[in-house]
Amino acid sequence: MARIKNIDLPGEKHTCIGLTAIYGIGRPLAKTICQDAGVEASKKIKDLTEDEVSALRKEVDKYVVEGDLRRDVQMSIKNKMEINCYEGVRHKKGLPVRGQRTSRNAKTRKGKGKVVANKKKAGK
Repeated sequence: MARIKNIDLPGEKHTCIGLTAIYGIGRPLAKTICQDAGVEASKKIKDLTEDEVSALRKEVDKYVVEGDLRRDVQMSIKNKMEINCYEGVRHKKGLPVRGQRTSRNAKTRKGKGKVVANKKKAGK
C-alpha cells in the first residue's frame, strides 16, 4: 500500500483514481501528476514499484495539498468572517454561502428544524 502525504492510498484502485484520496487532488490533477511522474495511470496502486511511488511523491510535493490546503481554506474563511463580507456573514450564520435558496432547501447547512414556541390562540 502506497503512502503519500500521510494518506494510505487504496491499493485496489487505479493510480489516477487512488491519488484523489488526497485532499486537493481531483481527477484532472491526478492525471497530470501521473503523466509528469511517468507512471501509467491505469496501473493499480498495489502494483506500483518503490521508484514509481517516490516519483509520485515528488510530483505531489509540487502542489499545495492536504494540511497546507486545509489551513489555507480555513484561514480564508476566517478572514472573510472577520471583515464581515457577505460570504463571511453567511458562514457565521450557518447558511449557504454560494447563492442557494434557503426557503425550501439547505437542510444540510441549516441543520434540523428549530421548534418555534406557539402562542395559544385567544378563545371566544
